[in-house]
Parts: sequence; structure tokens; C-alpha cells
Amino acid sequence: MGVALGAGGSLFGQYLLSRVSARQLKAQESAAHRAELKDAVLKFLGVAAQVEKTALPRTEEGGRPVGDELGPLVDELWLAQAEIDLAARSEGLRGATYRYAFRLAEAARGEVSDASALREPQKEFMDAAYDDMWPGRRRAGATVGRRS
Repeated sequence: MGVALGAGGSLFGQYLLSRVSARQLKAQESAAHRAELKDAVLKFLGVAAQVEKTALPRTEEGGRPVGDELGPLVDELWLAQAEIDLAARSEGLRGATYRYAFRLAEAARGEVSDASALREPQKEFMDAAYDDMWPGRRRAGATVGRRS
């Protein structure tokens, strides 16, 4: 009887240990995903800021952005978008990143002349990035169901 109880206790202990190990592994994988995605998001945002800074002042002044300056930046933007596409777990983030990059590319071509046209795609991108990194958590300062 004691042997059976000991064996049962041992099996139960191994079961609990495997559950803890599985949770630890999942937590480590989530942390690695967040770190990889965070790097890709920050890279994308850096390039996006450069595109916006270079494209919009010229279009607001009435001049067409210079392709020599913007061409390489737009190429870098699409590469950064592809990095997020590979790292993202959700289609929501992939789509939001593409839409934001597309609007930025329109700005680079002179088709968007007002920075406010970029704010909604930018907000959707940031919300989607947060949701991909921390599924189920609500982003601080996010407004639900309200448009700016």
C-alpha cells in the first residue's frame, strides 16, 4: 500500500512539475516573441517617422518630395514592414502595418499632404502591435469604440 501511495505521489509530483515547466516555457516563448516584435516595431516606427518628416513638409509647401531622398526610405519602410509581417502572430498586426506603410508611401509620392491622414493608420498599427504582444490586455490610454 505504501509503495502504491509513494508511486502515486511521485507521478502526481511529476505531473505538477511538467505543468510548471510548460507554463515557464510558454512564458519564455512569449517574452522572446515580445522582444523580437518590439525590435521590429521600433525599427518600423523609426523609418516611418523619417518618411513622414521628409515627405510631408515638402508637400505642405506645395513642392513634390524629391524621389532621390524618399526612394531609399520607402524601400527601407517596406523592408521594416516585412520584418513585422514575419514576426507578428496576428493578421490584425500584419494588416495594420501594411495599411500604415501604404499611407506613408502615398505621402512619399505626394498623394497625402496632411499629417492628420496618417494618424488613424498609425493608431491602428500601435493598437494591433500592443494586442499582438499582450493578447487580451487593454492598452492604457486606448479608446474603445471612439474615433478621434
